[in-house]
Amino acid sequence: MSLLARRLLARPPRLPCGGAALQMSPPSWLHKRHHGDFERVPPAGPHEEVNIVIISRSGERIPILGKVGDNLLYLLHNWRHRHPDVALEGACEASIACSTCHVVVTQDYFDKLEEATEDEDDMLDMAPGLTATSRLGCQIILSKELDGLEVKLPEHTRNFYVDGHVPEPH
Repeated sequence: MSLLARRLLARPPRLPCGGAALQMSPPSWLHKRHHGDFERVPPAGPHEEVNIVIISRSGERIPILGKVGDNLLYLLHNWRHRHPDVALEGACEASIACSTCHVVVTQDYFDKLEEATEDEDDMLDMAPGLTATSRLGCQIILSKELDGLEVKLPEHTRNFYVDGHVPEPH
């Protein structure tokens, strides 16, 4: 928090007519955030936990713990240092401009996801190994309803920019 912000918050609020001072918290814009911070915050408790099973390209079933509100692409970016087999590329960094985070969702959970947008469908058309239950990982936002989600990673992806490049999260 900047020096100016601390000084502004330290001042007692001026209230007309001698009214009682209100307890105020700092506005959200005063807190410094870095790109992707919300994905790195662990679940606050069991009410926020979402259990996921990733089926790797080799067929291995890898349990992953996420939290409500996580984006699947960034969650797997954070887990790939512990389990390299769960890496998704995400060349466009979740801007729906590629299909490198293409995943296949089991039918039970596919029906629980929000419907894909036209932009997502356009990108999925370029994904190798497309199935009826394919989605972009960057467009899957975890909810408690998705607890137990099973996602299969396709055998390969196609990056038109630099094939094989895996961007590091910021």
